[in-house]
Amino acid sequence: MAKQLVCRDCHRIQETEETESCIACGSTSLTEDWAGYVVIGHPDQSVIAEEMGVTEPGKYALKVR
Repeated sequence: MAKQLVCRDCHRIQETEETESCIACGSTSLTEDWAGYVVIGHPDQSVIAEEMGVTEPGKYALKVR
């Protein structure tokens, strides 16, 4: 199973073996220290996506340390 890394900037969760940057925003600030997640399918219709500043569908961490 691939480890799950989370971007500290956009909170996008990515499952990958090797990565140096976020697949969504390009940030190099990734961590394995996070808790909880939400899957956003239609960000244009989601209040949660609006609150989180999410514009792309995907899996996002709720708390990133």
